Order: sequence, then C-alpha cells, then structure tokens
Amino acid sequence: MNFSTAEQERSSVKQVRTDFRTRDVINQAIASIPTVGLQRAAEFLSAMNVPAELAIRTLVYPKRRRQV
Repeated sequence: MNFSTAEQERSSVKQVRTDFRTRDVINQAIASIPTVGLQRAAEFLSAMNVPAELAIRTLVYPKRRRQV
C-alpha cells in the first residue's frame, strides 16, 4: 500500500468526534483569527492545552480540518 492509497483510505473513513470541548475551543480560535490574528489564536489554543499538532493542523491547514 503506497502513501496515496493509505491517505485515501484514511480520508474515506469518517471518524467520530469524541472531544467536544476541544472542538469548541478550536472553533473559537478559528473564529477569532480575523480579529486577533493567527499568533493570538495559536496562543489561545496553547493556553487551553490543545495539542500543538492539532492546533497547527487546524490553524495553518484549513483543508485538513474535519467537517462535522
């Protein structure tokens, strides 16, 4: 199985979200970007103990966010 096949399989499987608190915090940060900027949104996520990998993915790569 090559990388593209694995990526397609992973994206075709819908994951069930279980951490609604983190979802809400991330949504707040995303909504605040136009007002406070990307740096402040990232600082907010860090202060709210959102894992760095998740914060980077959601703030820097919007197409990789889950659409739920």
